Amino acid sequence: MVVYQVYPRSFQDSDGDGIGDLAGIRARLDHLAWLGVDALWLSPIYPSPMADFGYDVADYTDVDPVFGDLAEFDRLTEAARERGLELLMDLVPCHTSIEHPWFREHPDWYIWADRPNNWVAAFGGSAWEPRDGRYYLHSFYPEQPDLDWRNPEVVAAMQDVLRFWVERGAGGYRIDAIDRLMKDPELRDDPPASEPYGLPLGDHEVKLALSNSRNGPGTSAALAKMREAVGDAFLVGEVYLPSRRWQPYSDHFDAVFAFELLLTSWDATLLNTAIRACAETGKAAWAMSNHDFGRLATRFGRENARAAALMLLTLPGPAFLYQGDEIGQGDGPPWESTFDRAGRDRFRHPMQWDGSADGGFSTGEPWLPPVDPADRNVEAQRDDPGSMLSLVRELIALRRELGDGFELLEAADGVVAYRRGGHAVAVNTTPERRPFPVRGEPRLASAPDALQGDTLAPHAGVVVQD
Repeated sequence: MVVYQVYPRSFQDSDGDGIGDLAGIRARLDHLAWLGVDALWLSPIYPSPMADFGYDVADYTDVDPVFGDLAEFDRLTEAARERGLELLMDLVPCHTSIEHPWFREHPDWYIWADRPNNWVAAFGGSAWEPRDGRYYLHSFYPEQPDLDWRNPEVVAAMQDVLRFWVERGAGGYRIDAIDRLMKDPELRDDPPASEPYGLPLGDHEVKLALSNSRNGPGTSAALAKMREAVGDAFLVGEVYLPSRRWQPYSDHFDAVFAFELLLTSWDATLLNTAIRACAETGKAAWAMSNHDFGRLATRFGRENARAAALMLLTLPGPAFLYQGDEIGQGDGPPWESTFDRAGRDRFRHPMQWDGSADGGFSTGEPWLPPVDPADRNVEAQRDDPGSMLSLVRELIALRRELGDGFELLEAADGVVAYRRGGHAVAVNTTPERRPFPVRGEPRLASAPDALQGDTLAPHAGVVVQD
């Protein structure tokens, strides 16, 4: 299926306060239905002090007033279902906000130590914070204390949370940072790294093996409890591990995000390596942009954006499309950090619906300004058959015809090529023409002149029926 990621603060504002909300999302569902996606994933909408923009949850079973309320959530779910769209929630099971009542009422639900070990937090510095003569663990910010999933009361409470939203109509969850769920029960130091981790790390992490501070023993049992709570609802895990280490996550979840592809460069050798490794698991969820790592057009270059979309939407398994990528929207100014202290504001600017100054996002002053609505917006692209939006819509429609098989093909340097059932896909990552690896009837191309004879244009992708 194709899942459309909605960043609620930036999708559509319905009340003029400059911040997107659930009523605004509901008002724009027809866009998703027209586009042809199967589901939408909502980044967190729970009550939160916003130390990490919703990933610091203060109440797992309510809606932050800035987005609406539970009644509006119910209306959104019903409207989505009427359009054939499933709704996925974003669950943050590894930690809460320090302002969650659990931290005051059930301190034993969290991980504590008498003295800190050498574990480091994701954003730098020690993962331990002093409090009342002891130290609590925070794998991310100090405002996000880690839950102790070895405590059966925590497991039971989180199972209740998982059931709550499914019973309210959610079709499943994107599970945040799940490799941080279980740690070494003895809280031993991370040993020095003896081999590359397999994914990019911060300078503060790269010297450590990170084998005790994450992906610890008991992970499979904890994941089984999640699956037990939701039945056959869809679960996709954000697992920051190379694909060769996806078990046991792939045993219990329907899919695992393929970070090897998300974080690679636009280089055919690297792309082929990432695709091969992740596709072999049979559980890859493909994404090439999101709210943490930037938009497709900026990450891979505007000249490659159309070909990158073609690649994303022709790979096997679920594909996740970040809002704005369908119109080629780019990031905001580099190093922007008006709100997010990790500097991710630039990935989260409002969706651009029309060419007006505010992009049709809000009647008030947007919390972040639109990037370039006059140049890229839904209204201008919707009826243009040559637009990025039209290409993405056609790709989603064609995707349903591609079949189940998958095989990487031999191709010229700089070309990524693979077969899906009776179709073949080739993408040229270079600025020069390259031989097309197979013969076939063209079905869809990223540009009008993408395929000339048996050669593939620079920065272009083509799907043929062979």
